[in-house]
Amino acid sequence: MNETLKRALSGAVYIILLLSCIFYSKESLSILFGVFLLIGIYEFSKIIAINLIASILISGLTYFFLWDRNSNEIINNGISIFTILISIYLLYFLFQKKESKINNYTKYLVLFGYLVFPFILINYIPMGQNGYNPKILISILILIWTNDTFAYIVGKSIGRTKLFPSISPKKTIEGFLGGILFSIISGYLLAVFFIEAKLIYIWIVISIIVSIFSTLGDLIESKFKRLAGVKDSGKIMPGHGGILDRLDSIIFVIPFINLFYLILRYVS
Repeated sequence: MNETLKRALSGAVYIILLLSCIFYSKESLSILFGVFLLIGIYEFSKIIAINLIASILISGLTYFFLWDRNSNEIINNGISIFTILISIYLLYFLFQKKESKINNYTKYLVLFGYLVFPFILINYIPMGQNGYNPKILISILILIWTNDTFAYIVGKSIGRTKLFPSISPKKTIEGFLGGILFSIISGYLLAVFFIEAKLIYIWIVISIIVSIFSTLGDLIESKFKRLAGVKDSGKIMPGHGGILDRLDSIIFVIPFINLFYLILRYVS
């Protein structure tokens, strides 16, 4: 089987499994992302060199006890604040010119703020005013895929200015801006025809958040891999790499979307 066919088949299986579990129920969503989390912990623990068994046990238990606690404001706000703080630290880590090692204590903080809590927030995001609404998470995924696709197409067509050559030489500023533009268009169409949202501007803002932070999430994972001297986070998906290679965008985007939701809740 050639590489292109392997990539197409594994990608199709991944998308079908992902969409099926999201649409079926919040429980199937939580089980799928619980499995994804454990695989992601396995991959990430190798990349940043931390204890695998301890990481899986602590992360798994945390996910098990918190995945459905979205109605608890203290837990939701606490997770949101922590993930945003770690995200800010990771942005500093990304733009830091001098490459310095992360100490073991910080590695475990990053493990929770970068992986465990974002995976928990993925379960919180689809919980709308009327209960579980899979269209919310599906729309966010579509926005991420739209951004990635059109950033690549625009960058390939007219891209001249490198966005972050030391980490990802193929990304361009033109592609980045193209991704934002088409994500906004996609966000508008999703809000009107798929979600049937009353306030269209909310999904325009979400589209911009997705475009900016999904790109940054991809760059952050690329920097982790470059420092570890590996091309992919794993090999579970033929032609695509590991689970983190597929989910690096959404796990960095979700905390900022959740923060936006919380701000809307408090000001409305």
